[in-house]
Amino acid sequence: MKNKVNKVVILGGGTAGWMSAALLVKTFGNKLDITLIESDQIGTIGVGEATIPPIMHFNEELGINPKAFIKATKATIKLGIEFENWGTVGNRYMHAFGDIGKSFPLCDFNHFFTKAHYAGLNYDFWDFSLNYQVAKRNAFALLDKIPGLNLNGLAHAYHFDAGLYAKFLAQYCQAKGVKRIEGKVSQVEQCEKTGNILSLTLENSTQVAGDLFIDCSGMKGLLIEQRLNTGFEDWSHWLPADSAIAVPSESVSPIKPFTQSIAHEAGWQWRIPLQHRTGNGFVYSSKYLTDEQAQQCLLANLDGKALAEPKVIKFKTGRRLKQWHKNVVAIGLSSGFLEPLESTSIHMIQSAIVRLVKLFPHQGIDEVMIEEFNRQSTLEYERIRDFIILHYKLNQRDDSQFWRDCQRAEVPQSLKHKMALFKSSGLVFRENDELFTKIAWQQVFLGQGLIPDDYHRSADQLNTDELNEMLYSIKQIMTKTAEKVPPHHQFIDACIR
Repeated sequence: MKNKVNKVVILGGGTAGWMSAALLVKTFGNKLDITLIESDQIGTIGVGEATIPPIMHFNEELGINPKAFIKATKATIKLGIEFENWGTVGNRYMHAFGDIGKSFPLCDFNHFFTKAHYAGLNYDFWDFSLNYQVAKRNAFALLDKIPGLNLNGLAHAYHFDAGLYAKFLAQYCQAKGVKRIEGKVSQVEQCEKTGNILSLTLENSTQVAGDLFIDCSGMKGLLIEQRLNTGFEDWSHWLPADSAIAVPSESVSPIKPFTQSIAHEAGWQWRIPLQHRTGNGFVYSSKYLTDEQAQQCLLANLDGKALAEPKVIKFKTGRRLKQWHKNVVAIGLSSGFLEPLESTSIHMIQSAIVRLVKLFPHQGIDEVMIEEFNRQSTLEYERIRDFIILHYKLNQRDDSQFWRDCQRAEVPQSLKHKMALFKSSGLVFRENDELFTKIAWQQVFLGQGLIPDDYHRSADQLNTDELNEMLYSIKQIMTKTAEKVPPHHQFIDACIR
């Protein structure tokens, strides 16, 4: 007989732990007993400072006031990610959020752009992105629609201090009845018959029993791996980076409303502007660079004075074979790791806890629900994995062995098919509610030089003159709309007053 799930124990605080607690308590209220265990002695990695637009839905679901959030977390606006040196050295493009161009019923806008390319019309794909035009002007305003037109306005996410976000959510959760216990786990008790976790004993002998355990203990996976031996699928043959160095630096003006990803000789650097500092890091493979060389490269490319000693982080790219096993659900870094190239870390916490809420085992844990959770988790991880690999595979650099090896590396069959389809026809299809939109894929393809050999015949409804007139009109709309958007800092200043 299945036992009802009345008590949930979350092991680990940080962003993963408190986001999990927040959505559970918001959804189930006092119908669920929620306890979170965290230790002040155990630090968090705390480099996940850039997000993608779905974070807006998460905060809205919690009922969080955007201005209060921006003030509490030292947040800034993010309109996209600019990639520098990823195609060739000196090349730049942006994975901008939101729409590009206008929608058509039978084919995507990129087919009209491709036809224009072959017709010799001199346009850039990002001429038609309002997000890009506004981002490069260091501007921002809340704009759902372009005034007077049936065109979407700006889509945005945030840069924020992950540590401050965790504190913000901790206050939210505890005010709603989540119990926080300070301490480190010294012993894990399992049921001899089922293998389920029964309780956690802390160093001060406090025992915390639960029906369902959420493992937010970071890469070590204290419950999901060290206790349940779930197993790990290693993806380092596709994504060879195994190290990162992180360091904060002084904030510089103007504060850009976009993340920067800058490729260097044997790795890449992130630059994330917050109100009070800039988050920086360098991702690399220890096969190609020593920690000392990577640190030297990072420190030489800061745009402000370093505020702390650089911190080295070692990781293995991949995922747990099961992210829900027995009565333990892994959320956050305990479930796997993908480098932060597309700012997916916090989103994957969000999607995992949303998935758990939808499949929550009120009447007891059922194997079919576990299987569905793991099926969806696997698909999500694999699609994001492919999107990240794409950036490396499409590089055209010849200045280091690292980049040459990335070009020549085999890629998963799922990605190989997606690349071949786009090259042949300009087509992209979104599968199984995967995270990244068709427009996101198109931007990386085109931004790194993969031009389709053909386009959809629907684009031939316009002759070259008509096509040029349409594209020029859309470009003018984006440019003139962007010119009217006030500076980014004005929006932030209004939020924190």
